[in-house]
Amino acid sequence: MTSLTAAPAAPALPALRPRLRGATAEMIFVGRSMRHSLRDGESLLMAIMLPVMLMLMFTWVFGGAIDPSGAYVDYVVPGIILTCAGFGASSTAVYVANDMRTGIIDRFRTMPLRAGAVLTGHVVASLIRNLIATSIVIGVGVLVGFRPTADLGEWIATGALIALYILAITYLFAAIGLAAGSPEGANGYGFILLFLPYLSSAFVPVASMPEWLQPIAEYQPITPIVETIRALLMGTPVDNEPVQAIIWCVVILAVATTWGAWLFRRKAGRR
Repeated sequence: MTSLTAAPAAPALPALRPRLRGATAEMIFVGRSMRHSLRDGESLLMAIMLPVMLMLMFTWVFGGAIDPSGAYVDYVVPGIILTCAGFGASSTAVYVANDMRTGIIDRFRTMPLRAGAVLTGHVVASLIRNLIATSIVIGVGVLVGFRPTADLGEWIATGALIALYILAITYLFAAIGLAAGSPEGANGYGFILLFLPYLSSAFVPVASMPEWLQPIAEYQPITPIVETIRALLMGTPVDNEPVQAIIWCVVILAVATTWGAWLFRRKAGRR
């Protein structure tokens, strides 16, 4: 005789599965992006070597003409740090554009995972790569004469600001990779952003620039960020640059994530 007793209610585990699946998927895509980075040794090497070469050039070739006292290395290293972050993050645009071109996103669409996991994987992997590259650049700076005066708290604040900046600019490059029609186009569009440090106080004081260029250099995001890093590491005076730096990073991050999510849904066909 068939039992009429009602089956016991299933435990409430399925409700957790989408959340676990999403977290697992994002970790998998972070690992995937890190493996791609290690295999692309040329890009990884250039992301580290180019800022180091720039620092050596500015300190050993131009430094004596800019500041004969030899203290220019203390001024320029914070700018090199942001330049390093920009070069490292720019590769994200190429990786994302390549994923869109090869059709791998269409394959991911057939899987039960959150649409933004692919983008998150690229961004988090880039953040890890850039923090490692930044540490190497700072270490090389110390070897060539960089002498920061920061205490532990100021180093932590510096690291947090650099990480926030890297996160913001990486999401921006990821969105550029989605918007571009090809990896080559993404590389070209992203290269434009790499000029921003040269139009800021990263390498020379704003006051030394032509008068028509000073407002551009003063009111763009790199200048308050680099001045805040310089103040934290070297104890230079600042006004409201730390507040401006945080606001710029948050605004860039908000715009980039919104733009990137819209582009991903539109181009990958996810709603």
